[in-house]
Amino acid sequence: MVSGPETEKSPLAAFLDGTAKRSRFGVRPRPPVVLPVVEALLAGAAEVDITPPPGMPKAGYSTNAHDGNGFRTRLRARVMHLRSGQSSLAIVQLDLLGGSSVLQHLVADAVADRTDIPLAGIWIGATHTHAGPGQFLGTDFYNQHASNRAGFDPAWTSFLVERIAGAMVEAYENRVPARVAVGSTEVWGLTRNRSHEPHIQNATVTDKRQDPQRKWVAVNPLLHLIRVDRITPSGGNVPLAAAVVFSIHGTGISQHAHEYNADVWAYLVGELQQQIENRHGERPVVGAMEGTHADVAPALRPGLAGHREAGRIGRGIGAEAADLYDRLSPELSERVALDAGLREVDLGLDSSVDGIALADRPAVGAALVAGATENLTPVIHRLPPFKAGFPKRWGRTNAQGEKWVLGSRWLQPLLTPKKGFPRILSVQALRVGSTVLIGLPFEITVESGRRIGAAVASEVFDRGIDRVVVSSVVNEYWGYAATAEEYSRQFYEGGHTLYGPNTQRFLAAHARRLAGATVGGGVFADVATERVWDLATKRYLPETPTGVAPTRGWEGKASFTDPTSEVDGYWEQSWIDVAPGGLHWHEPMARVESSDDNGATWELAVDHGRRVDDQGWSLELSHLGGDDSDRHHYRLRWYDATNRVGRRHRFVLSENHDRPELLGEPFD
Repeated sequence: MVSGPETEKSPLAAFLDGTAKRSRFGVRPRPPVVLPVVEALLAGAAEVDITPPPGMPKAGYSTNAHDGNGFRTRLRARVMHLRSGQSSLAIVQLDLLGGSSVLQHLVADAVADRTDIPLAGIWIGATHTHAGPGQFLGTDFYNQHASNRAGFDPAWTSFLVERIAGAMVEAYENRVPARVAVGSTEVWGLTRNRSHEPHIQNATVTDKRQDPQRKWVAVNPLLHLIRVDRITPSGGNVPLAAAVVFSIHGTGISQHAHEYNADVWAYLVGELQQQIENRHGERPVVGAMEGTHADVAPALRPGLAGHREAGRIGRGIGAEAADLYDRLSPELSERVALDAGLREVDLGLDSSVDGIALADRPAVGAALVAGATENLTPVIHRLPPFKAGFPKRWGRTNAQGEKWVLGSRWLQPLLTPKKGFPRILSVQALRVGSTVLIGLPFEITVESGRRIGAAVASEVFDRGIDRVVVSSVVNEYWGYAATAEEYSRQFYEGGHTLYGPNTQRFLAAHARRLAGATVGGGVFADVATERVWDLATKRYLPETPTGVAPTRGWEGKASFTDPTSEVDGYWEQSWIDVAPGGLHWHEPMARVESSDDNGATWELAVDHGRRVDDQGWSLELSHLGGDDSDRHHYRLRWYDATNRVGRRHRFVLSENHDRPELLGEPFD
């Protein structure tokens, strides 16, 4: 799964066998090459599956998470490539917790000889689903604490690098004359502010009413969309790609779910893609990534967290995005200014800007242990100093202010060395026409995002920029960025703001400076001559099994389970197969076929207007475990199935990694 010429020359190659205790490697960024001027826009797009086998720790719920045992909605990487003027960009959108400095640098190195995309133009954004694997990040702290198990996995990371780099090369090689438009709309009623009491402490929030859902002050309702169409020989437009930026936590599905999934984002992207295809006759590459979501959660109905509710919310947002997509048609243009800027700030050398200083030592707050409001840690969340809204009343004359440092300011440094925390801050700016995208590795609160955006706008408003879009968890994961007022209340978001109450102001200053250096400059890069990582290592990606594989076969017949108030009804059937590492989970694995003539002919089933296969959201594949004879047991479920009199169905396992296709017995 991770072999091949690109892997063999990768800096991670020496660590793939899983024997190393630490992975020590480095990358020397290539200096940007001055590109020839391209007058009219060229664009390409590609999508690849990054769903891993069962067995990977999931990132987002920390110790409350579980190893993934299969998938319900697939995890994907989407690439939107743009080339105009002397700039070349690749906006990567991952169904993972966040971006990663390791991924950004290794992908840039992998594509350097095959594309014209510089490091500064490679943006690694994410949906921030809490149900994808971790273990690919650039710091020991988050490889340990974001997931239920600790360690950087070189094999999993290499897989991601190969898949993302491959998609980037594909998008580059297939680029065509294109037109682009960027627009925004408001989406109300599907999100809520989960930390409203700290939010209304902000001096800039004048409406203090306790309405965490609909008031402008409480959520970021702005959905931003980049639409790219290829130009036909006759001069018309055909959908090529779309990228969404929206502010919503990937927590619509309970932390108790064991399967990998893209949470609300799978439904958002799927709905937008389907509606574009229905309206325009072509299925584009559609991706999405976070806005300023740190204190924004899905507006779940009480007690209904799960795929049904995540689907309601995600599809609702996707429908709004589809309407915006159509409204952008008159604004499509093949003449667009592109710029890219990237600055990496080593906090060990410079932790202040414009007189704004961060805490020298990052610190975890006690409020972090209590959990966010929709996923509270039992019992602990009620106890001071872990309890939300229980800041220090004394001893605040230090760089961490009101934060109760977990274990104390003296003990925590002994248990969590500074070098394990994030220390090299990535700040990125991409200019697409009159829009500037600002990418930061933090989860950014609504008000923090507004202040950062305003600082950037003040710097570039006279350069033809009328929209600033701030995006969280880009190129790495650094915890949270709350405003000083929010920080003072020490809820989860403030407790997880590692570098203290000046974090938002520090980020705004750097974002403003970078935007000033980027807009109109083509490509701007201020990075180290070599980027080095030293990460505690543990292999989790299952290896390909050796020996004689068991015969693939069904176990019993398909059966139906009635729906409940929380879970849709489903058909279910189990089968026997090789160990998880013997299957390619990023390739098609299963589908449902239907017959209207009592089994004489079969075709791919279509339900609720959508194809019933494992590329959508109605099939769930789970690994149930193995036995002493190396026979592994799996389960396939088809949720929310409909039928009509006379129609029969059957499960089909696709041919996969030398395992033969397997037809199931009909059911109706």
